[in-house]
Amino acid sequence: MTTGRTTSNALFGMGNPLLDISAVVDKDFLDKYGLKPNDQILAEEKHKALFDEIVKKSKVEYHAGGSTQNSVKIAQWMIQEPHKVATFFGCIGTDHFGEILKQKAAEAHVDAHYYEQSQEPTGTCAACITGDNRSLVANLAAANCYNKEKHLDVDRNWSLVEKARVYYIAGFFLTVSPESILKVAKHASDNNKIFGLNLSAPFISQFFKEPLMKVMPYVDIIFGNETEAATFAKEQGFETEDIAEIARRVQCLPKVNKNRQRIVVFTQGREDTVATVVKMFPVLDIDQNDIVDTNGAGDAFVGGFLSELVQEKPLEECIRAGHYAANVIIRRVGCTFPEKPDFH
Repeated sequence: MTTGRTTSNALFGMGNPLLDISAVVDKDFLDKYGLKPNDQILAEEKHKALFDEIVKKSKVEYHAGGSTQNSVKIAQWMIQEPHKVATFFGCIGTDHFGEILKQKAAEAHVDAHYYEQSQEPTGTCAACITGDNRSLVANLAAANCYNKEKHLDVDRNWSLVEKARVYYIAGFFLTVSPESILKVAKHASDNNKIFGLNLSAPFISQFFKEPLMKVMPYVDIIFGNETEAATFAKEQGFETEDIAEIARRVQCLPKVNKNRQRIVVFTQGREDTVATVVKMFPVLDIDQNDIVDTNGAGDAFVGGFLSELVQEKPLEECIRAGHYAANVIIRRVGCTFPEKPDFH
């Protein structure tokens, strides 16, 4: 699996550590809380009762989640050895859910350094599953309390950032600490390292446009799915819905580090993945009946991609690994995986 080129803390991720609470629900449940079958949103006041209700469902499952944390965990799983290739920063509460996240990160051999505070409880994400759709409602709570000065800027933490060669942050973290993202992105750019960002959800391109576009000049690899790409294009006035054309336009946005051409990777569910230099990469075939839960497929794709990228493999290999990881994850509940990968 490994080429021996990977060292500990070579991959750095920062984001919202959440405990996923997933349950199969019906359309009435979605309607009651005004949810779309396939979406990611931040919880509002009207969703408070949803969290109480979903834990009472018959088959409720708890999994360590949070988009970035999922991806670095999958990357670590794909790499296997050495342990702690992946570092993760984020904020949790001093509570039971926080302890679960710490334990799960340790089990996944991810080097997690959480900023712990007691004002807010550990964040949760309700994954409301209907068929092969999932509607995610995130109650960030503690995750929203990440503090740059008290964590990222601390020497022993920043030294872990400096150790990394590849950086990945989901766009979701733009709602929490854009200044932390910028500091890491600028470090990557100044040192000719690789910085990856995910568009994450339509609402990021719509309502967090300013922080998103502030960090864009430092982004070497941008990830997203077809819906996120279309929303981004619309918000930026691209006036095209052609996914390959959107990818080309995103690639040409201003960039600080001219030594690396920006790579754009847009997944489209079961349709081909589009990547620049614009090529189409077919995904692995899967029987619809084998799909258990599409929650985490996007995170898994990125994780697989990063596992090869950190080993300095070419784009084709990164995408192949991404497709492999996503194909494994959608056969299981939550962003979980078997003991060892079978990727060659």
